[in-house]
Amino acid sequence: MPDALDATPYDALLLLSFGGPEGPDDVVPFLENVTRGRGIPKERLKEVGQHYFLFGGVSPISAQNRALLDALRKDFAGHGLDLPVYWGNRNWAPYLTDTLREMVADGRRRVLVLATSAYASYSGCRQYRENLADSLAALEAEGLEPPRVDKLRHYFNHPGFLEPMIDGVLRSLADLPEGVRDGAHLAFSTHSIPVSAADASGPVEGHGDGGAYVRQHLDTARLIADAVRERTGVDHPWQLVYQSRSGAPHIPWLEPDICDHLEERHAAGVPAVVIAPIGFVSDHMEVLYDLDTEADAKARELGLPMRRSATVGADPRFAAAVRELVLERAAVESGLEVTPCALGALGPSHHLCPVGCCPGRAPKPAAAGADSPYA
Repeated sequence: MPDALDATPYDALLLLSFGGPEGPDDVVPFLENVTRGRGIPKERLKEVGQHYFLFGGVSPISAQNRALLDALRKDFAGHGLDLPVYWGNRNWAPYLTDTLREMVADGRRRVLVLATSAYASYSGCRQYRENLADSLAALEAEGLEPPRVDKLRHYFNHPGFLEPMIDGVLRSLADLPEGVRDGAHLAFSTHSIPVSAADASGPVEGHGDGGAYVRQHLDTARLIADAVRERTGVDHPWQLVYQSRSGAPHIPWLEPDICDHLEERHAAGVPAVVIAPIGFVSDHMEVLYDLDTEADAKARELGLPMRRSATVGADPRFAAAVRELVLERAAVESGLEVTPCALGALGPSHHLCPVGCCPGRAPKPAAAGADSPYA
């Protein structure tokens, strides 16, 4: 057994995720949680839920989170890091408030949070911080003393996040017919969000020109494309594309849509495409439906050879990256000198979300940031 690693002052890690249904009866209640406050009728939710019913009402995200939990626990134990790992969700069991209540009962007082979103945005960062504040307030209302929570920095450019995706693209290229392989284009896909939200993502001083959300994805895509070129000797053209738009038609969202992109590439004579879902840590329903179902059908309709590369999921290199991020943040909190591990042009993200970072439509309390009421 290696020498014990020290995560002081932290005494637990919380895996914080979106959640997903695990059977047909869960689908509509889950979607009611996701859309609470928007006044969407149940009949409309049943229509939206058809995506889930195609897969037996089961989202892959819960199984992937269980696999990631197992990978984290094995990595921590194998490297002598005595840090328990818990799991809580925004929209489905295990619910965040229940998990934090369990952590309080277990005596956890200083908690690090790993969100299953690698990039800056309202839905990928600030909203999780708002969820944490809501849950901590609920514990206070029950007469419990809530723990202090801090959030790990964005990890979009950490080698342990990038390497599994690089390998996934290489495997997908190798799986294409030899005659179209070298001419294949790479489509790096992520969740579309309103242009206004994209422009406002990240710290206040970083707004404009696409905001942090787009810049971070472009940096990730460039790093992967460069690594693929170095390892294959082939320079594959690439583009950042978007999927899973869900907003009103009159509101501008990030484009191009993946299916429109496939049509455009085909019309331009591109012989094949590899889609790399860099915006997703694991196989969400958006990956299974929007890429493996809709985009796959579009590619077949066009006669365009297409492969979809793997998400990071529970890759051991990602688990190792989380361990490194935990120890990095623990060192920072202990006042030690650290050199954060980050590739690309943007460098390491901030450890503490600044005031006004990734704002939502209405101001709400958010934990784990410079403006946290639970510092």
